Amino acid sequence: MLAKVGRVLRVIVIVLVVGLLAGGLWLGVSIRRSFPQTEGSLQVRGLEAPVEIFRDSFGIPHIYASSEHDLFMAQGFVHAQDRFFQMDFWRHIGSGRLSEMFGESQLESDKFLRTMGWKHIAEQELASADEESRSSLEAYSAGVNAYLAQRQGAALSFEYTILGLIARGYQPEPWTPVHTLTWAKVMAYDLGGNMDAEIQRARWLKEFTPDQVADLLPEYPDDQPVIVPRSSTGSTFPAQSGTAFAAVSLPDLTPLAQRMADVHALTRSGFDEIGSNNWVIGGSRTTTGKPILADDMHLGIQMPSIWYEVGLHCKPSSEGCRLNVTGYSFAGVPGVIVGHNEHIAWGVTNAGPDVQDLFLEKINPANPNQYEFNGEWVDMEVVEELIQVAGGDPLTLTVRRTRHGPVLSDVMEDAKKLDETSSLDLPSPFAVSLRWTALEPTHILQAVRHLNRASNWQEFRQALQNWDVPAQNFVYADVQGNIGYQLPGRIPIRASGDGSLPAPGWNGEGEWTSTIPFEELPFAYNPAQGYIATANNAIVGSDYPYLISREWDYGFRARRIVEMIEATPKLSIEDIQRIHGDNLNAIAPILVSLLREIDLGAELTDRARLLDGWDFQNSMDSAQAALFNAFWNHLVRRTFRDDLPDGPLPNGAWGFEVFRQFVQDPASAWWDDRGTPETEGREEIFRLAFSDGVADLEERLGRDPARWSWGALHSSTFESPLGIGPLGLIFDRGPFATAGGSGSVNNTGWAIGEDYSLRGLPSQRMIVDLSDLSKSLSVITTGQSGHAFHPHYIDMADLWRNVQYHPMLWTEEQVRVDGEAHLTLTP
Repeated sequence: MLAKVGRVLRVIVIVLVVGLLAGGLWLGVSIRRSFPQTEGSLQVRGLEAPVEIFRDSFGIPHIYASSEHDLFMAQGFVHAQDRFFQMDFWRHIGSGRLSEMFGESQLESDKFLRTMGWKHIAEQELASADEESRSSLEAYSAGVNAYLAQRQGAALSFEYTILGLIARGYQPEPWTPVHTLTWAKVMAYDLGGNMDAEIQRARWLKEFTPDQVADLLPEYPDDQPVIVPRSSTGSTFPAQSGTAFAAVSLPDLTPLAQRMADVHALTRSGFDEIGSNNWVIGGSRTTTGKPILADDMHLGIQMPSIWYEVGLHCKPSSEGCRLNVTGYSFAGVPGVIVGHNEHIAWGVTNAGPDVQDLFLEKINPANPNQYEFNGEWVDMEVVEELIQVAGGDPLTLTVRRTRHGPVLSDVMEDAKKLDETSSLDLPSPFAVSLRWTALEPTHILQAVRHLNRASNWQEFRQALQNWDVPAQNFVYADVQGNIGYQLPGRIPIRASGDGSLPAPGWNGEGEWTSTIPFEELPFAYNPAQGYIATANNAIVGSDYPYLISREWDYGFRARRIVEMIEATPKLSIEDIQRIHGDNLNAIAPILVSLLREIDLGAELTDRARLLDGWDFQNSMDSAQAALFNAFWNHLVRRTFRDDLPDGPLPNGAWGFEVFRQFVQDPASAWWDDRGTPETEGREEIFRLAFSDGVADLEERLGRDPARWSWGALHSSTFESPLGIGPLGLIFDRGPFATAGGSGSVNNTGWAIGEDYSLRGLPSQRMIVDLSDLSKSLSVITTGQSGHAFHPHYIDMADLWRNVQYHPMLWTEEQVRVDGEAHLTLTP
């Protein structure tokens, strides 16, 4: 009997092994089918002349062509080679067509996205584009489609094998210029945030007094850096008054916040650590005698990287072909967004202007498609949208738009409850609409094209006049030794109010009357201090005549960057790397000092001694950083979870500033836990939070501090849109131990109340040496390829997390020496 069972088990094991081997072989062959051809020659219909594509040792393509048409066409081709599924996914977000790919699970997101109307605006932008912009978009699209003509299904990307099981018969459609333009809208949404803040502020004003809300949202501190301390004209203007939150009656906008959270999950956005650092050092302060420019943009963690490195080179250079640029592109968009050409370099951080306003619309009870404005009923624009659903029936969605923009309350969950939750001084019925600069036609791709060609400060600024949305802090340097800063963007001027709360849409008080003229936007050129640094901090002081925003990052990263710049008389490339990798936790010195004054009891005091001698750096191998961040996590939760049970909890620079202010009051009402009969103060909450943090740490990493490290808690997992369940084994990568933290220059953000893993990160790092462009450095988070298991799928992750770089190849000689592949595209 046992022998028979043994034979059966052997047969089962053999069958399983053969099945696994066969499955593994099938998987390996299927995945490798999508790897692009990067050697030899390929014929591509539509090219005007042969194009050479050299890929360096990290798979970064350096494209050489004799016309800009061919450069953009080849760029579209290589983007499709490496990242087409990413491109396809993002264009479906931009057009509100995710249900076509993933079925009914994405229907609510599609309703919201269709209501936003990004494709509608993109079509208007294409219709109004100049001939050169249209030509570049069409050439780029032709390159993408030339690749699609050669490959489909699993040969295009392995994701389509999986997708075929979800949406049977799905085939990617040809790429069009509108798809590129909708991509730009998604990016603008990623970098937005005013609407989230406006909704949160309105929700809090229903629960707290205006003074309490002001405690939760402090003004920008006077002791933190300002990018352009005086107005660009040098004039003095009346001080801007601080935000005064009125105790107004507002509807419950929680359902809108929930709908926005769904889209944030898709685009990996919506957390308070999205931002960036950049700085430029003039030659008087560098070891090279010429400027050094640094940039790292903070975005949501994702797989593959949001950035795609590329070099675009006209060979030979001519009046009709002047591009010679390298840097970071978006897969789906022609040109280089951030980088350098042979004359200038530039980097960006998010400026965060208030360019999104919610309006409460008074609706005609007799006609739901009319709203009141200045005493008259006005017809809404009404559009019917057809949403295709994989595996289900199509759905017709009615989209309504007022003079302000789309009516978002139409796609809010439980929208009918709006009237039930409002007070008598709000109209009944009413709706909620959005005005946003990105919902009006823009010309950003024209700006990108001219930026790529700019050769001096004047041409750089001229290019940025068309950079409408999203507004960014641009730093500039050129090979002549000049440095500069410019804020571009369409920033509204309001009839009244500051856009901090939803405004009545019927009386004209919150209307946008115009935008800040470009020549009056803040800028700086060769400032006396010899450097410019930005980190989403306040751009201007109270002497500036217009309102840009009141929702700046609170300046801790900016201050640390400035401190490190000023601490070294002459900065080298290595010094810039050190600033990029700085992990200082700015709130730690304050809280550790207070913690030492508290009687924690014998066991906890022994644990607290571990913090003695800590340099306050969130280093990857630091046990002290692990202990402090566990304490910080539970301190925020102990302090605010009873007060803010559903909302975000203060973290990063926001949390640092909130605690920096009210730790000065040991008896503040915020310390008291509403859930207990006692009245707690600062000391009790510190003691409880430290105890919670130690218990949390011991549960996760064990009782022995020798086994504790911040990197063991704080890890990066790069997740693909299809990395669901077991599919994560194919498409996701990680976890990788990571340094830094929320609010550090190395801004690897994590969420209070969740685990300690990354939600946001420096999505790239760049250092440009204007004394010798060939010595510049670069890195992205994952790798160039979007194909799972490709050698360049995750080959930059270790460089990135250790704040290391690869050479940012510039000369053709460098490219040829470092090249691993050479492909010629022929007409």
